[in-house]
Amino acid sequence: MRYLPLAIILAVAAIGYATLGDYLTFDTLREHREALLAFRDANYVLTVLVFILIYVAIVAFSLPGATVATLTGGFLFATFPGALFNITAATLGAIAIFQAARWGLGEKLAARMEASDGVIHKIKQGINENEWSMLFLIRLVPAVPFFVANLVPAFVGVPLWRYGVTTFLGIIPGTVVYTSVGAGLGEVFARGETPNLGIIFEPHVLFPILGLAALAALPMILKALRGKKGL
Repeated sequence: MRYLPLAIILAVAAIGYATLGDYLTFDTLREHREALLAFRDANYVLTVLVFILIYVAIVAFSLPGATVATLTGGFLFATFPGALFNITAATLGAIAIFQAARWGLGEKLAARMEASDGVIHKIKQGINENEWSMLFLIRLVPAVPFFVANLVPAFVGVPLWRYGVTTFLGIIPGTVVYTSVGAGLGEVFARGETPNLGIIFEPHVLFPILGLAALAALPMILKALRGKKGL
């Protein structure tokens, strides 16, 4: 029974990639944009709730379409409150898969790492001493896949509340960027173009995010320097 939630997530993820990959796309959003806007105007609160539920499911089951969902949040609700809806939904979905992974495998793996000797024990001890920095880093660095950042903390025994806080705060920069791109989709659609999803790697966006990542890593760097100097 402990493995059941994780097994369900893996099964749904596999089915989702096989069946939903052609539907949760930018082209689908383009084709149905008028109907989505009309539904939002007639049922704003319901639209928000349905959107958040769908986004939570996409993240919790690691389904394709998370980027499109973030753009949709901006397209339907503007940069704000769209970014807030996106961040909330992504955090709730991440917590769901984190809990399933920790319940199924994480607790046992973390206990074995803690009880082991040598290098494995040192790795676990290092993680314990730098959890805040590690969690913020894997959220802020764009090169770390989102599902990896969801699962790794569960396998090393990170507390739920710390995981939730760092997820919510750590995904803010990237989510705001993509939500703002989504907020401008009306003009992109009018020109018959596609959005620039590589904007997160452009210098004026990437460098500030990497600066935040450097700040997150600073405590670990200081600890390492103090250890070498015997301070």
